[in-house]
Amino acid sequence: MLAASLKPPPPSPPSLSASSPSTRAPSQTTVTCLPRRRRRHRRLHLSAAATAESAGAGAAVSPEEASTSTAFDEARLAQFAVDWEAVRADKDRGRVLRLPVVRANTGGLILRYNSLQGFVPNPLLSPAHWCKDPKRPIQDITKDLVGSSISVKVSEVNEEEKKLVFSEKDASWSAYSSQVKIGDTYDGIVGSVFHYGAFVHLRFPDGNYHLTGLVHISEVSWDLVQDVQDFLNEGDTVKVVVVKIDAEKSRIALSIRQLEEDPLLETLDKIIPLEPDLSPDAQITSSPAEVELLPGLEGICNELLQEDGITDVRFGRQALEKRVVSQDLELWLSSVPAKDNQFKLLARAGRQVQEVYLTTSLDQEGVKKAVQRVLGRVP
Repeated sequence: MLAASLKPPPPSPPSLSASSPSTRAPSQTTVTCLPRRRRRHRRLHLSAAATAESAGAGAAVSPEEASTSTAFDEARLAQFAVDWEAVRADKDRGRVLRLPVVRANTGGLILRYNSLQGFVPNPLLSPAHWCKDPKRPIQDITKDLVGSSISVKVSEVNEEEKKLVFSEKDASWSAYSSQVKIGDTYDGIVGSVFHYGAFVHLRFPDGNYHLTGLVHISEVSWDLVQDVQDFLNEGDTVKVVVVKIDAEKSRIALSIRQLEEDPLLETLDKIIPLEPDLSPDAQITSSPAEVELLPGLEGICNELLQEDGITDVRFGRQALEKRVVSQDLELWLSSVPAKDNQFKLLARAGRQVQEVYLTTSLDQEGVKKAVQRVLGRVP
């Protein structure tokens, strides 16, 4: 046992090198470690060399290839120029275009116009899309339009800034505005609500909502409206009447309150009813001194007498309304037809109401303009 332990160790294995790959060491661990490292470095080296060679080959472009690429770029630029010129002409002519929707983003739709792409912001889309499901987010609705085509008009062209904007609302106005007349009533859906009023989308006989009008704060209710959102909210269904159309600005003015009976007339008749055998003249006093006038009303009446065609101003009944229509003094021309050249005005402030009778040779429109002139002069 002792002799065996003093036996010299076996000779060391010969060194391994890349030049003698056939040499193998007794130890498997030694054999599989070093050569793998060297092969990895060689691979990395060859890979870098191949990349450099490939890059060098890519940088070398034949004259024929360079000429083809230049010609292609020039053709594209020429096509862009032609299309910018064409889209400017379409805007000037007010043409309605049918363009494909290529994609949607959070702000609107991207449309293709030949070699160009343009944008339709969400506010310039037709209300027909949103009104199908007012509770659905507009971003989900626009995604469904990708792959379809919509009718639009060119809204803005700026070649220098590469800006091209389309409007579906303008195209809808061209198609449907001729069907709208003053006095027409529509069912509508309330869209955006602001401090000055609410936009209402109008439902047409085909069941779609093609146009949008504004209900001004003064036309929301007979009550005093200080915050439109106290009366209207997005998605509400309402009935409106068309009171004004501005074709030049593509605007429609709507009213909700004019479809309701004026509570003022009802209040006056209930508080100060006219006897069957009593004419309106019997209720009119002959002198402003006999009536406690609304502040500022006497000055307005004196100015009315200075208007051509107005020969007399007298005061009639007073009453208190059930609700406040305006805190400031307002003059309203009654819808009651004139009798014996006499028109009736209604002066209102707070809940107080005062009848004012004008004797005049003017027609209803003339009286209206005279009152407007006076109100413009009197602070």
